[in-house]
Amino acid sequence: MLPSQRALFDMPPEVCYLDAASAGPLPRAVRDAGILGARRKAQPWTLDPGLAEAQFARARAAAAALIGAEPADIALIPSVSYGIATAAKLLPVPRGGRVLLLRDDHASPVLEWLSRAAAQGFTVETVTPQEEGNWTGAVLAAIDRPGAPTVALASISWVHWAEGTVLDLPSIAAALRRIGASFVLDATQGVGVLPLDVRGLDPDIVLFPTYKWVLGPYGRAFLYVAPRHQGGEPLEQAGHGRRSLVIERAPYLADLAYAEGARRFDMGERDHFIGMEMASLGMEMVAGWGLAAIAERLRALTTRLAEGLEGSGVRFLPAAHRAPHILSLAFPAGLPASLPGQLKAEGVHVAARLGRLRISPHAYNDEADVDRFLDCFHMAMPRG
Repeated sequence: MLPSQRALFDMPPEVCYLDAASAGPLPRAVRDAGILGARRKAQPWTLDPGLAEAQFARARAAAAALIGAEPADIALIPSVSYGIATAAKLLPVPRGGRVLLLRDDHASPVLEWLSRAAAQGFTVETVTPQEEGNWTGAVLAAIDRPGAPTVALASISWVHWAEGTVLDLPSIAAALRRIGASFVLDATQGVGVLPLDVRGLDPDIVLFPTYKWVLGPYGRAFLYVAPRHQGGEPLEQAGHGRRSLVIERAPYLADLAYAEGARRFDMGERDHFIGMEMASLGMEMVAGWGLAAIAERLRALTTRLAEGLEGSGVRFLPAAHRAPHILSLAFPAGLPASLPGQLKAEGVHVAARLGRLRISPHAYNDEADVDRFLDCFHMAMPRG
């Protein structure tokens, strides 16, 4: 089993950080790359002319490797919401169509479609499971519901950010493909732990940022665009999205044809000084540990958590429905308002989300962290 990687992080021994689903801490090597990048920006006259393109290529390759894509299918973007806005431009929903979202899904895969529905004349359906945790069954039922408008698009998360439920992507993708609907996947809470093969799954769009499970900075994210959509128009009109704009030659705007592949969807002002190398290093580190090894390690930790919480009065999803790296606790009488603060005061960091307490370890955690959480939790919980 993958051992704890805590030695690679600037994490004091008194800190019990179990909140990777909010923000993954930077490994020392990633932090140091950011410092180096800031020094480069402080002295831009020292930059190698080939640095930018080399970093862009490295980042595309690292992101592609985590989802089974080709580097040419990856665009460099600043955030998931930016990518969803790009998806909405590439995948117009016809009037009278239906868009599927998940109840209480994160804002990023949701708000773009809600804001467009009235003007574009489509309906939005928020899917709610009848059985706790069975999001896959609820989505499949919504797709095939008799008498409902045809589903044109589903924009959903792979792992529910608050509940920790993992959805069965192959089943959902197959059902959407059968009716000709588009599939937009927010993979934020899955990439870096769970395997994804876009060549087999064949979604239209996949997005993920680097600041959570792949241990990178804020402001860096990646957009997979299926080859069938790479002829579309980007969200921004930036020079690097065109085939040949060369600043050293005149006329500058000689060839305005779009670049081939997904690079036409790159954000403006792509950062190659600081964040891009940090993002690449974090993704490469995760890939080096191996996703299967990471998932095995984190499943062992969340299983130990679940066993230690038996009989405490909290509820959590069965192992069949939950992701291996997130355990989300529901409280029959509601989450005690003081509980997150009490845990933080003891150096135990978790997150309150939608009335639940979300615990999300990563490779820097070990069994001692789990046991420390359990001790502090049982001491902090109200008696009776």
